[in-house]
Amino acid sequence: MQTVSPTSTLLGDRSPAEFLDTYWQKKPLVVRDALPDFDAPLSPEELAGLACEDGVESRLILEEGGAHPWELRHGPFDPAAFQALPETHWTLLVQEVDRLLPEVGALLDRFRFLPDWRLDDVMVSYAPTHGTVGPHIDNYDVFLIQGAGHRRWQIGTEPVENETIVPDLDVRILADFEAEAEFVLGPGDLLYLPPRVAHYGVSTDDACMTYSVGFRAPRHQDLVANFLQTALERIDPDARYGDPDRAPVEHPGALDETTRATVRALLRDLVRDDADIDRWFGTFITTPDRGREAVPPETPISASALTDMVRDGRGLQRGPVSRLAFIEHTDGSATLFANGEALSLPPEQAPVARLVAGREQIPADDLRPHLHTDAIVDRLTALVNDGLLEPAAH
Repeated sequence: MQTVSPTSTLLGDRSPAEFLDTYWQKKPLVVRDALPDFDAPLSPEELAGLACEDGVESRLILEEGGAHPWELRHGPFDPAAFQALPETHWTLLVQEVDRLLPEVGALLDRFRFLPDWRLDDVMVSYAPTHGTVGPHIDNYDVFLIQGAGHRRWQIGTEPVENETIVPDLDVRILADFEAEAEFVLGPGDLLYLPPRVAHYGVSTDDACMTYSVGFRAPRHQDLVANFLQTALERIDPDARYGDPDRAPVEHPGALDETTRATVRALLRDLVRDDADIDRWFGTFITTPDRGREAVPPETPISASALTDMVRDGRGLQRGPVSRLAFIEHTDGSATLFANGEALSLPPEQAPVARLVAGREQIPADDLRPHLHTDAIVDRLTALVNDGLLEPAAH
């Protein structure tokens, strides 16, 4: 565990390579003043407003003052629900705030030294004094940015292999939490936690807002299950086992080598083609979570209108539900994976992949050099009309 001195950079006085080598998925790190210019883009009242909206995933956790200790309530909430809350010992959490507010989404650009597909969402929490979600562990990496107020953290320093959970609660609280380090974070401070490191944060004032940048960590079971389902869909449903070169068996009860080799070959053929696996992974990892779908604009944009917009200085930004990744190929083409779809880009369109993936904002200055290529403009126009990109906010 190490606390670094004040600095204007996200990772303190270390480079992304040093951070990844020393801390990433290995040990916690506190960075004081990691975002000294961070201006919290929403207030507690605005966060509560988001929690009242349909389609927004939100939770209230009441350690005290609820129907029972550690009561968990799910949104959307009626505004009156907040007026009835106790003065202390509760926490409001709202998921995917980056999808709801571009200003919060811009936070993700700070973490683009990591693969874009690994970034999940920005959860924002508010808690009055003594508000907490209890000591717990997460199965993924998380950066916790203190946006306003102060939070006291107690953490472990090593991943927990086998946790014991307090029984019969709405939330998963560690029964045997023992802190190995303690500190208070203020506005602009950052805490990085690897997967399964126990942590316990408690608000120390009535202004505490924390921005949690979480990372995707697909379970091996989910990866394999999805791949096998995809492979299954490619298999001819009428194809059956066959052995036209069968020789007499020595014993009818034995699973002979010819039979075993035939079955092994069938299964190995499923994973023999690297390109097929890459294509599956690209579609799997860009499929939006929680059943989200991109929403096309009410009025489609034309290629000429998009060109005029960019020439006038207005760029593009990701749509609220947009997962993008790409693979470049040796022949100059590329595959752009967009919300679970694989889009084949010929060489003349391939620059679109690097242009749109891996960032929230695409400035007009980056787009202008490509306006003379009709194929690129057409592809960008299609992405806008599919709801994957949208005109940047003025």
